[in-house]
Amino acid sequence: MRLLDVLLPDRCLACGRVGAPLCDRCRAGLVRLAPPVCELCGAPGPWPVRRCAECSGRRLAFARARAAIVYDERARTVVRGWKEGGRRGVAEVAASLVVDVVPKPEVDALVPAPGDPERTLARGRSSPTALATALAASWGLPVLDLLRRTRPLPPQRGLALAERRRNVRGSVVALRAAPERLCLVDDVYTSGATADACAAALRQAGARRVEVVTLARAVR
Repeated sequence: MRLLDVLLPDRCLACGRVGAPLCDRCRAGLVRLAPPVCELCGAPGPWPVRRCAECSGRRLAFARARAAIVYDERARTVVRGWKEGGRRGVAEVAASLVVDVVPKPEVDALVPAPGDPERTLARGRSSPTALATALAASWGLPVLDLLRRTRPLPPQRGLALAERRRNVRGSVVALRAAPERLCLVDDVYTSGATADACAAALRQAGARRVEVVTLARAVR
């Protein structure tokens, strides 16, 4: 046992119990997303549809979005602790949740959504990059660092959907040519604005199909 583990024992992100980054009870309490879901954006509903009320009428650059768990209060606590606390081993736990729920996408590579440079510097490694790296180990896919933000974004928390979309529009660029089939990886799908901006940048760089995989998804 390392001295650091003795002095700073790991605790569950959800309940604070000493032990794993996410204890078995809290892991079991996370609400998995299961069919039926919207074919395009992955929103759950009473029956399968090609487009739901959330994505109908929107021109989205990605072909499909899927997530593992509902972004409820428990999941929000876990994600916040992961992003802001720099906790060890959480990416592997998040990846295992995704692998349990989301089928492996038929793509050439995984691409992490780009984080805000200042926040990433303050927190260390970004959660989308950590999640993509952990998923790559499970799915046997490479990770390509293709995207960058063109400007810092104001905090999105508490904003209406239309405001989120305006903030993110045109904020992401691809650094080089992209393979034809890619999967964008992010921690949370909220309004779809970030996923759409990233997918649009990848499409402009040559990708023909972009799927989206996230740990959690906001459900309205």
